[in-house]
Formats: sequence, structure tokens, C-alpha cells
Amino acid sequence: MLRPALLSIALLGIGLAAGADDRQHVATLVEAFCLDCHAGDNAAGGLDLESHDPLAGFGDSGWDTAVAEKVWRRLRARQMPPADAERPSEEAYTQTIAALESLLDEQAAKHPKPGRTEAIRRLTRTEYQNAIRDLLALEIDAKAMLPADESAHGFDNVTVGELSPLLLSRYVSAAERIAAQAIGVGANTPAGVTFRLPADRSQEEHVEGLPLGTRGGGLFKHHFARSGEYEFRVRLTRDRDEQVEGLKEPHKIHVLIDRRLAHEFEVRPPKGSKGYEDDHSKVDSHLQTRIRVEAGERRLGVTFPRKHASLIETKRQPFDASFNRHRHPRRTPALLELSIVGPFEDSTPGETRTRRRVFGEEPLPPADPEQAARRILRRLMRLAYRRPIEEDDLKTPMRFYREGSSAGGFEAGLQAALTSILVSPHFLFRLEATPTGVSAGEPYDVPPTELASRLSFFLWSSLPDDELLSLADSGRLNEPKTLQQQVERMLADERSRSLVTNFASQWLHLRNLEGFHPDMRAFVDFDDNLRQAMRRETELSLEAVIREDRSVLDLIRSDRTYLNERLAIHYGVPGVRGSHFRPVDLPPDSRRGGLLRQGGVLAVTSYATRTSPTIRGFWVLKNVLGVPPPPPPPDVPSLDSAAASVSATVRERLEVHRANPACAACHDLMDPIGLALENYDAVGRWRELEGQSPIDSTGSLPDGTPITGVTDLEEHLLSHPEAFAGTMAEKLLTFALGRGLLPTDMPAVRQAVRRAAADDYRFSSLVLGVVSSDPFLMRAAE
Repeated sequence: MLRPALLSIALLGIGLAAGADDRQHVATLVEAFCLDCHAGDNAAGGLDLESHDPLAGFGDSGWDTAVAEKVWRRLRARQMPPADAERPSEEAYTQTIAALESLLDEQAAKHPKPGRTEAIRRLTRTEYQNAIRDLLALEIDAKAMLPADESAHGFDNVTVGELSPLLLSRYVSAAERIAAQAIGVGANTPAGVTFRLPADRSQEEHVEGLPLGTRGGGLFKHHFARSGEYEFRVRLTRDRDEQVEGLKEPHKIHVLIDRRLAHEFEVRPPKGSKGYEDDHSKVDSHLQTRIRVEAGERRLGVTFPRKHASLIETKRQPFDASFNRHRHPRRTPALLELSIVGPFEDSTPGETRTRRRVFGEEPLPPADPEQAARRILRRLMRLAYRRPIEEDDLKTPMRFYREGSSAGGFEAGLQAALTSILVSPHFLFRLEATPTGVSAGEPYDVPPTELASRLSFFLWSSLPDDELLSLADSGRLNEPKTLQQQVERMLADERSRSLVTNFASQWLHLRNLEGFHPDMRAFVDFDDNLRQAMRRETELSLEAVIREDRSVLDLIRSDRTYLNERLAIHYGVPGVRGSHFRPVDLPPDSRRGGLLRQGGVLAVTSYATRTSPTIRGFWVLKNVLGVPPPPPPPDVPSLDSAAASVSATVRERLEVHRANPACAACHDLMDPIGLALENYDAVGRWRELEGQSPIDSTGSLPDGTPITGVTDLEEHLLSHPEAFAGTMAEKLLTFALGRGLLPTDMPAVRQAVRRAAADDYRFSSLVLGVVSSDPFLMRAAE
């Protein structure tokens, strides 16, 4: 018999009120399968479904949908009831999930609650770098200028409301440097920059982007603000005894500017043994020269012409990694850093793409400097401030212009004015003000100019361009057809690659690869070359889904991946040669393909010494299925301390760990998923053994489905495509809004998934669903 609270729901207006059947489906399932655990003072997880009816208040504007959304999420993932308890049929699951969705989505349609992003949000470091690129056609390294942003809800564009005095001073310094690089006035005083390669980068093979027939070295981008002479200095890698590594015979070193040979050095080993240390410490001291460079962005290369392979290299395959004296001695010299200082005498600004972006069509020198400055600044400010420019907006930049021009002329004045624009709150902050006449808490449509910024910072992590701003000015951007056309245009634009390098890099934790340093005793051939190749494989896989507008489900299983020779050797994939990446078609029985088989994902979900099924399982639950387990309770013993034997396998250690009831609840969800990936070691190689023990990758999913390995896990994920698509939609919406999602946002997520499902889950359809949602198009007044 149904308990009274739920009985009232089940019988309320059956056959009369809208949604009565849906409410009955929910009430019946909750009564039959949930209340044994979720009732009373000791309700599991603190969720008392008997006293706190999840549907109480349905239809009223004040209905709190948080509990109902939580129930929906757990049912969708088949996590509840537990696998060892009595469970409903698949038909009952499907009916109840559909009923909950219908009720929750009907509520959202009648009483929209779009949520509220912060009114003032600072640009992140990545957004700042991209904004400078698109405003001034100038590539900068924001990592060298600004501190990292803190992350929340998985992304660094959420907690960016404040601007401390220290951070403000960094922005001022950055603005001065950027304005000087863009215009080039006052840059005659020599300044320096140093490019350094990671210590664990091997340099025995060709580097992509450098000429064929070379090996090692590095390729760097640098903007020269003025034409003139610059001093180039090269330093080679040394071991802990300050001896240049691998220097056993003379070697040539080429300095390239835009792939043209600008200078050739030669480095020789020291002669004799007397005074060996002194000679060896100075063996590369002569590697400096002055080279004339024309202003503009240049691609600089330092590399070594390749010599014929030695006999030992042709007789025996060495480790791919060669970067460390003790583990992997370098066979040949390697580049440590390139330093550039200048310009020196005979320095002129030159004609650069950046200066053309700043000055536009204005003749130099202008006939009327004051009016020319106003035209230039108004055009730049419209893009920088992302809105129409009023006369009052020009007052401060023009004041700086007049001060600068009185001391140094027209260009010096513009440089001072540009600096003031780059430290203006209108540039550094995204501002969303509540329109007048809107009541507290009332939802309203986001104005077109603010919508333009929402779109551009979502899809490009940068400023809206002139087309977006013009549509916003005309009021047409909010029209559904126009919005769809703009999304399609923006996804086709090269700038949408930020969805890979910024959004997906954070969603999939690829940024953590930079800090992944496995134990070199256990993984002897890991180096920075492999680390970068792993990241590139995943980025290219994601980029193909975006560029080709493929189904996002291709990220789960794919018959194609992207490899270069280094990564192919690591994976054991034959027939791939060379440093460049290319698409590789995979046979049906390949161990490579989707995200769960890619080295980058497998590495960031491992420890330095071993795999971690728990971390991998948590990663899948959170980033693929969207149902992360709760945080662990305090004082939980570590896995190693809980193990019965130091020689035990990871599976055996986990079994001991799960014997603690406080640990079992969460580990029963995470560990079987992670164990399905246990054939991949901590650096993503396939293995059949852990030590001397065969790998056991069997387990069961939260719904009790047995799985054996990654293929079964992928089959399960693909059998419920709405789960992965829904998780991706949640991540996209979080990133797009710059805030954590609320229960009231979930109807928008489901609507986006339904839209994508009707179009084979294509990426563009998922993005259009996010952009067309109430949370993206609307905002609640404070």
C-alpha cells in the first residue's frame, strides 16, 4: 500500500490535472524501491523522501526542484536503488525518468528561472590573451604576465570577480608592454626575452615545424616591435656537473628566422683533459651573434642539422627518451634556451600587421592628429569594450593621448591612450547590468550587446568581432534564425579552437598533463615529447568533432585517432613515421580510439608510480556520466596503508580498502569502472600483467551490468547516449555562463540533449541547444 504522503500525489487529480500520470509513475516507484532507505531520521544520504516529498509544490512558482532533480539524476544513471537491492524493471526506470523530466520541464516552461551570473566578471588569463590577439593582431604570452586563475565547478572563468591591488599592478605592467609592442614607440631601449625548453624533452628526432633534415631544438614565436639588430644567444643543456650533454664531436647549430637560415654556429667538445671543467663550462659561450630582424611576428628556430645514424643506433633500437645523464644519456647536444636582446641602433617601427590593425587607414603622419586619434581610439574601444562608444568614454584615453603626444608626438600619444584602454574596467571586466524597470528576481532577456559577449567568450574565449557587434547594435542578434547563423559561423571560425584548448582542456583535465611526471624507474621512456603528443592526440580528436560537426558520441568510440611517430611507437601502432600528426584509421580490434583509450586521459587519472582505478572511475562518473560520488569521509585510510601486502595487485588492495563500510559506498561505484581500464598502465600503454599477475578487468556497473574491459564500458556508455551528451551539455553550459549550474538549469540541459538527439548528437546541435536555452538568453534581476 502506498504511504499517505505519496498516496496523495498518486491520486491527486488522476485523469483531471495535467501531469497526474507522471506524478503517479514517480510516486509508485519511490514507494516501492526508495523509502526503505530514504525515510526517517537515518535516511541514506540525508535524503528523506517520506517527509520531504520531491513533488510537493509542483505547479507553484516556488516549487523547489532540487530533490526531484537529484532523484532524476540518480535514476538516469541507474545508481539507485543499489545493485544488490531490489530494483525496478527497465520499463519502470524509463517511465519514471520520462515522468520526472516531463514534470520538471513543464515547471521550467511555466515558471522560468534562468539564474543569475555575476554582474562583474574579470577576463581570465586565457581570455585576456585571446582578446589582445583579436584586438591588436598581437600574440602574447599571458602566462608570463599574469598569475593563474583559480578554478571552481571545473573551470577558471567562474571565480573571477575581484581585482586585487597586486593583480591590478600586473595588468598595468602588461598593458604598458603590450602597447609598446603594438606601436613600437620608445622601444629603442634594448629589452630581453628568453625561451627555455623543458628539461625532460628529448631532442634526438625531428621537431615538427622545423626543416626536414634537422633534429632537436625548438620553434618559437616572437613579435619584434621594431626593425633593427638583435642579439641572439644560444645555451645548450648541461648535466649536474655543468658539462654539456652529448657533446662528443663537432655539431652545427642553425638559427632560423621564418625558416630562413640567419646564422650558423659550430660547437666542439673541449680539447684534452687539462682544465677540462673550465673548457667545458665555456664550450657554448661563443654561441651569440647579432642579427638584423624586420619588425613583426617571426617564427624563430634553433636546431641541429642531422648527422648519419651511428652504428649502434642502427644495430639496436635505443629508448625513445634521451634527456637525462643518469637514466637516458643524451647521445647528441640539445638546446636549453634561446635568449634575444634588442633592438640596438638603427631601430625603426617598421610596417607590421599589428600597426596596421591599430592605425587602420589613417595616413601617417595625419593631417589632423587630434581627430585621427579620436577615430582610431573610437574604433579600438568599440571592440575592446564590446559595445557602442559614447563621447564620455573618449575623455580618459584622449587625456592620455594628449599627455603622451606633447612629449613624444602622435604615435607616443596613441601608445599612452592604448595603455589606458587596456587597464580600463570596461576592457578587463565583463559587465552585465540589470535594465531599469525590472523587478527584483524577475527574469529578463539579456540585451543584445551583452549577448554578443556571452556568445564570443563561450565559443572563442575572446571578444565579439565587428559582425557580432553590428548585429547587436541593430537588435537582430536575439532573433532565433540570426542566432543560429552566428553560432554556425563562429564554430567554423578558427577562433573556435578555444573550445578545445580552453573548454575541453579543463573539462577533460588535459591541463594537468603539464604536472604529470611519472616515476622514471617504473616508466623509463617517458619524456616531454610523449607528454605533448598525448595532449595533441586528444586535442585533434576533439577538433575533428567540432570542425567536421560529427556526433559527440565519436569521442567515446572511434575508428580513427591522431598520431605521430613518437606516440605510435608508445602505443605499438605500426606504420607511422615522422614528427607530424596525421589521422590514423584503426582496425576493429584496436586498443586505441576514443577518450578512454587515449594516453593523455589515462595519464592524468593515474599516480606517478601506478594506475588508480578509483581516480579513473571518479573521472568517468564526473566527466562522462555526470554523477560524481560524494566526497570521502574524513580519516579514510590510504589505499597503500590498507593493503594486506605490498606485493598485492591494485585490485587486491582495493578489495581490502572496500572492506571498510565507510569506503565501500563510493568505491563500489568508482572502482569497477576504473578497473575496466586497468589494462592501460599509468602512461597509457597496453599491458596484460601487473607484475607477475594477469590483469583482471572484470567488474559490474552501478546497475549490476557485468563488464570486462574498456570495450564493454564503451558499449554501456553508448547504450545510454543521453547520459554522455547530457554531461557534455552541462559542462558547456557551465563554461558558457561562468557559474555553477542550479537544479533549475537542468531543464535547459535536457532540452539541449533532446535537440542534439534529433540530429545524431552532432556537436553544433548540442551547442545550439545551449545557446538557445533560457539560462543563456535570460538573466534574473538581483
